[in-house]
Amino acid sequence: MNLIDYGWNASLEELAKNKFEDGRSIARVVSEYKGQYKIASEHGFFLAEVSGKMRHLALRREDYPAVGDWVSVDERPADMKATIRGILPRFSKFSRNMAGLTTEEQIVAANINTVFLVMALNHDFNVRRLERYLTMAWESGANPVIVLSKSDLCDHIDEKVSEVEEIAFGVPIHAVSAVHDSGKEQLKTYLGKGKTVVFLGSSGAGKSTLTNWLYGRELQTVNSVREDDDRGRHTTTNRELVVLPTGGVVIDTPGMRELQLWTASNQSVGQSFADIEALAADCRFRDCTHSGEPGCEVRAALASGRLERARFDSYIKLQRELAFLKRKTDKLAMLKEKERWKKIHMSLRKKH
Repeated sequence: MNLIDYGWNASLEELAKNKFEDGRSIARVVSEYKGQYKIASEHGFFLAEVSGKMRHLALRREDYPAVGDWVSVDERPADMKATIRGILPRFSKFSRNMAGLTTEEQIVAANINTVFLVMALNHDFNVRRLERYLTMAWESGANPVIVLSKSDLCDHIDEKVSEVEEIAFGVPIHAVSAVHDSGKEQLKTYLGKGKTVVFLGSSGAGKSTLTNWLYGRELQTVNSVREDDDRGRHTTTNRELVVLPTGGVVIDTPGMRELQLWTASNQSVGQSFADIEALAADCRFRDCTHSGEPGCEVRAALASGRLERARFDSYIKLQRELAFLKRKTDKLAMLKEKERWKKIHMSLRKKH
């Protein structure tokens, strides 16, 4: 197996020389399931788990491998198993807050060049949801691309594309159809040799169908959607990395019924809502909350119809979510730091 096909390059090799110990193999995490990892190295596929030391030192989810990570491993060829000893620093990652009440990062994909935000041109079409995906895509460090799937089911494609253009400034938008074999070449421009893309979207958006279409044969089982609302049943049950025969790497992901923010900077929010940020820059007061202050350009745009109320409400909702999440994660960070020092002190006691 050639790791270059999986995205290995000279920059990563130089980084590995400074990070990893000599004598160990380099591998990329292909899939993950309940603490077990499938990895690809030059010697083939191995079933791997993290070392006891790594598990002991891990304080948070990001300290464990994720799909797309480059790792240092000790291989046991006799039983095709391996132990993961270290993780190469990630140059990008798409994260969300884990579903449910727990505040914890879930890394959906690591070391990706492009994020394909997939939304079907049927009942799945929802620009408010797309705003949320865009904000998190900008934060990931990868480049977002919007893929409008199932164009064969839409009679007004240009109208839908225009709606997306109004909220996705400067982001490439491609309407494609696997059924009609339309738009494949557009997507392949992001899939040169060594490049990695991740498909993200809700259930039924057509991510697995697109993966199969790009690969040229069925890799992921595709389930039908419900006739009453066109929503899909979960096709992909876990994240998996696939090397395409024509070049490039694809990470398919399960459909997300909810996308809770993990973190986002003011810059990421600003990129997703560039129109509102531009209006806010002209407000009379720099700390304008757009809730009644005099000289507020945002309120004036709402009153004149230049700014859609639903888009502004989406912007405010995201801002409130991020403020709430920051308060929770700051408290969590304090607890994690306390736990880190506790582990250090315990290790020192054992040495003496």
